[in-house]
Amino acid sequence: MEGRELTEMYPMLSVEEAQERVLRHLKMLEAESVPILSALGRVLARDVIAGYDIPPHANTAMDGYAIQAKDTEEASVDKPVRLRVTSELPAGYVSAEPVTAGTAIRIMTGAPIPAGADAVVRFERTRKDGEFIEIAQPIPVGKEVRCAGEDVKEGDIVLKRGRRLRPQDIGMLASIGKSEVEVTMRPRVGVLATGDEVVAIDAPLAPGKIRNANGYSNAAQVLKYGGEPVLLGIASDNNSEIKDKIRRGIEQGIDLLVVSGGVSVGDFDMVKRVLAQEGEIDFWRVRMKPGKPLAFGHITLAGRSVPVLGMPGNPVSAMVSFEMFARPMILSMLGARDMEHRMVRAVLADEISGKDDRRHFVRVKLEETEDGYVAHLTGNQGSGILTSMVEADGLAIIPEDWSRAEPGARVQVILLGDML
Repeated sequence: MEGRELTEMYPMLSVEEAQERVLRHLKMLEAESVPILSALGRVLARDVIAGYDIPPHANTAMDGYAIQAKDTEEASVDKPVRLRVTSELPAGYVSAEPVTAGTAIRIMTGAPIPAGADAVVRFERTRKDGEFIEIAQPIPVGKEVRCAGEDVKEGDIVLKRGRRLRPQDIGMLASIGKSEVEVTMRPRVGVLATGDEVVAIDAPLAPGKIRNANGYSNAAQVLKYGGEPVLLGIASDNNSEIKDKIRRGIEQGIDLLVVSGGVSVGDFDMVKRVLAQEGEIDFWRVRMKPGKPLAFGHITLAGRSVPVLGMPGNPVSAMVSFEMFARPMILSMLGARDMEHRMVRAVLADEISGKDDRRHFVRVKLEETEDGYVAHLTGNQGSGILTSMVEADGLAIIPEDWSRAEPGARVQVILLGDML
């Protein structure tokens, strides 16, 4: 299929149109049960519901004395109330005796409130006198008492489906007695680099050759967003070799294939041809820079059909294309609730000129000032300059209808890391 024919068949889409087409073909993967520590960073496949109150019983928030608040209603500095201390209650135990009028029980933080008591007075607000304590001020009902169910009530949804689990979520699971939890299976993502010029990272670097940076940067992005990368290596610009590599990936059970290189308009851009021969192309070309030549479709080999995202071969183009398309594909298969990028507003420090009618994703380093963020270009913005990504905190979005961006212009910046 020649470049002109492709151009006529597949008009250039906006970023949003292309994303919508990609996501309409995907569905959430099945669930699996894993130990809760293995669930860190995974996506919940089911709502988690509490089977009991937390805390399960009223308990004290402070070390002190469990009392009946009415005993202190007339207490004052001039006329303190005297209560007899009948026992001591450490955390982890239940009092065998109640608190009655005129008595108190010494109680430690976290211990259940004894029967009959309705308040706790801190140690430092009492004076010890033998087996008695003196209280010189009224203590209101409920003082220093944590009620049963104060944190979580039985039947509450404590963690919702689609949530990516964090350390505090693991603690919540433990607190309600969940040693295992159902999470979505990790998508197996085949990662294939193409091109006669591409060699393995440990191969001799002969003239005209480059090492396989894309395979590893894309595989790292798969890991970052919750997938399981399946490294398929490098395929030369040869139809049969590309088919063979893809077939091997499908036989390994991949759910998605991402390919770098082979989707432009050159005579040796074979990925489009393989897609057209062995499956179908849904779209080709997106109104963005870097990443304009981007193909999406399905390929059927070894008796299975898998979605394929064909990305440009330049390293920055491949990473930005992955960020905008493969990332939401992986999150969709995980059933993640929130697929939006984390973004901040920033002021451009540098001029961006010579812009065409595509949406530009400019690599920037963010500086935090009293007035907000300032975005500085990370040097040469060529799609082959991987250092522009290495130095970047984010991608500044320059809209399609801007012919240039002046210093001082306010833009949205997609965050690439965890700086905030």
